[in-house]
Amino acid sequence: MKSLANSIFILILTLFFSHTCIINLLSVAAITSLKPGDELNHSQVLDSEGGKFKLGFFSISQTNNYYLGIWYAGDPQDKKLWIANPNTPLLNNSGLLTIDTTGTLKITSGGKTVVNITPPLLTRSSIARLQGSGNLVLQDETQNRTLWQSFDHPTNTLFPGMKLGYNLTTKQNWTLTSWLSSYIPASGAFTLSLESIQDAFQLVIRRRGEVYWISGAWRNQSFPLLTALHDSSNRYQYNLNLVSEKDGVFFQFDAPDGSFPSLELNFNGAIVGGGEDSRVYALYNEFCYGYESQDGCVSNQLPECRKDGDKFEQKSGDFIDRSKNSNSYDNASTSLGDCMKRCWEHCSCVGFTTTSNGTGCIIWNGNGEFQVDESGNTVKKYVLVSSKSSNGKQKNWIWIVIVVAIVVPMLISGFICYSIVRRRKLQAEKRREEEYIRELTASDSFNDTNMKEKDGREVQDLKIFSFGFVLAATNNFSSENKLGEGGFGPVYKGKFPDGREVAVKRLSRTSGQGLVEFKNELILIAKVQHTNLVRVLGCCIHEDEKMLIYEYMPNKSLDFFLFDPERKKLLDWQKRYEIIEGIAQGLLYLHKYSRMRVIHRDLKASNVLLDENMNPKIADFGMARIFKQNETEAVTARVVGTYGYMAPEFAMEGAFSIKSDVFSFGILMLEIVSGRRTTSLQQFYRPLNLIGYAWELWKEGCALELKDPALGDLCDTKLLLRVIHVGLLCVQEGATDRPTMSDVISMLGNESMPLPTPKQPAFFTGRNETESHSAGIKAEQYSVNDCSITVIEAR
Repeated sequence: MKSLANSIFILILTLFFSHTCIINLLSVAAITSLKPGDELNHSQVLDSEGGKFKLGFFSISQTNNYYLGIWYAGDPQDKKLWIANPNTPLLNNSGLLTIDTTGTLKITSGGKTVVNITPPLLTRSSIARLQGSGNLVLQDETQNRTLWQSFDHPTNTLFPGMKLGYNLTTKQNWTLTSWLSSYIPASGAFTLSLESIQDAFQLVIRRRGEVYWISGAWRNQSFPLLTALHDSSNRYQYNLNLVSEKDGVFFQFDAPDGSFPSLELNFNGAIVGGGEDSRVYALYNEFCYGYESQDGCVSNQLPECRKDGDKFEQKSGDFIDRSKNSNSYDNASTSLGDCMKRCWEHCSCVGFTTTSNGTGCIIWNGNGEFQVDESGNTVKKYVLVSSKSSNGKQKNWIWIVIVVAIVVPMLISGFICYSIVRRRKLQAEKRREEEYIRELTASDSFNDTNMKEKDGREVQDLKIFSFGFVLAATNNFSSENKLGEGGFGPVYKGKFPDGREVAVKRLSRTSGQGLVEFKNELILIAKVQHTNLVRVLGCCIHEDEKMLIYEYMPNKSLDFFLFDPERKKLLDWQKRYEIIEGIAQGLLYLHKYSRMRVIHRDLKASNVLLDENMNPKIADFGMARIFKQNETEAVTARVVGTYGYMAPEFAMEGAFSIKSDVFSFGILMLEIVSGRRTTSLQQFYRPLNLIGYAWELWKEGCALELKDPALGDLCDTKLLLRVIHVGLLCVQEGATDRPTMSDVISMLGNESMPLPTPKQPAFFTGRNETESHSAGIKAEQYSVNDCSITVIEAR
């Protein structure tokens, strides 16, 4: 009987343990997805496709707080790559990950919502999965579309598949934000982003919004101020990639399988590798102080009490009589970087540290006497170390006295001689400049335009700038500011004290342009003002030099976009049509509505500049001719312009009129539609130039084949064919057959207006652009440096 009781007891005990084991096995079974109603608790993980990543709850022992995060399976460092609730920690292990009835992915605890990871998506068919790339996605299972993904919400770490950059269409901005301290994931002081600085993409670390460190411009598949992203055996090589698309730009990297690659922006503002690769890739020094720039630290004006070489060193020990000289700032959102900045900017501060949890500041003020603890048992502090010792200062002072005693008398004598010569030279220059200005403004044309001198320096909206002002704006005409070279001289980018950016055309002494031509140029720009014409802000006259100051066009010229296989994709049909309309309005103003009739004579894609909103502005009036209102045409023996864009009667007979500009405009319309240069014969399967190619397609009823493939199917076919039709009307061989610009605008704007059948156009088959006696600009140059100085000839 006793034996039977023992057997029953053993059987019951075996069943109990078996049930417990089954429950435990079920609780740790691999979970690959979550649906509405499912829950993931602290003892469970969500496995990725392929098992490389895991998502689950974890705790940080120093704080006993719990977070939901993603990490590499098998990573010896157990680094967390992404955290769902960095600013809202759980206080215990009762957290659950679930999807509610509205399709919202959320973290709950004790039946209450702690944080909504996604917004309410109003779907009952959502499912959460951890993809093989480590991307947590919430999908609509019935429509097979992604509703939300963690890759769009990075925290402090970038790993393969993630992006750092921005998308202009979705307004998405992918930026890393550092932790507050080494074990508090809340948002810290530093951010890492991809930004365009000085027309180049760079990685930028900001501290509380201010630029702190830059990586250098992207080149040769790397950023120069990042260290080499591989070790001597090449085991952890990171392949960097900068992707530029129509909608935006972003940075990514990948690495060989078998490693745990990542780039972390740590709480101290450094970029650190992940997994076994824990090297620092940016910020060799622990802090940026504002005086060093060789490692990417941004130079800033130092506080009056700091100098080059001053820095903080971490030492074990104590400040003497620290109780009287220390201040504590217990702010839970203050990081180590904030404490460093506070101490660096306060002259009385000699050291600092953070409180026990890595936040808040303890600041020491006073004489800075610090007693080092060689045992290293005391808490380490950041101690201000001066760049020079007192002995070094005394030695330097002796040398300074010796040098001053010898050099100063020599300098004084030299300065006196220099001042006398310089004063005489300045007086002569001033007299010569004043005489030049008197000659310049002594013109009937100036009086006709209501231009009155103001203190001899400003004439209506046209200002005469001093040479020193222009030097300061262009940084002494530095090569970094040089935009390009034209036939009349170089063009430089400048910046006025009020922040306005300008382009300065500096006429070379060998340009052949004298006082009369320069005066005529100013007369022309003073009378011609239109939104689709480049505006001239003023001029500068200094000795033998003459300069023109133009408004700066940041988007360069039309040919910079139109004839580049990638950049042309930024010009959709609507934008191209707006550019055509803008050029037409500018020409109409020149021909009809300005105070004088102007024939441009050199209209082409490189002479159409684009402002920040991609609005076109006609530039380079270097070959323009001014007519009186009752004049319509003229003949010259000096043919100027660009072959391929010249009207036949001008190229062969020297006769030009407003119809000459209409011919050039027609070619430009065909170039904008086709995305091809007028002389790019090698692109066609027929031995014709662009005009001939368009004409052949028109006759065959295949004009739509002229469309630029980059436009795709997203364009108004009817309007596109109408633009081609008008373009062929503009390039007809007979000048009298071509429409005026007023007619062209009516034809483009009124789709119900019947169009005449175009006659055979004039054909030119030359490949090279040749300019005869002209101030031609290289085709690859752009912005206002493409503007030639106007030569206005007497009729």
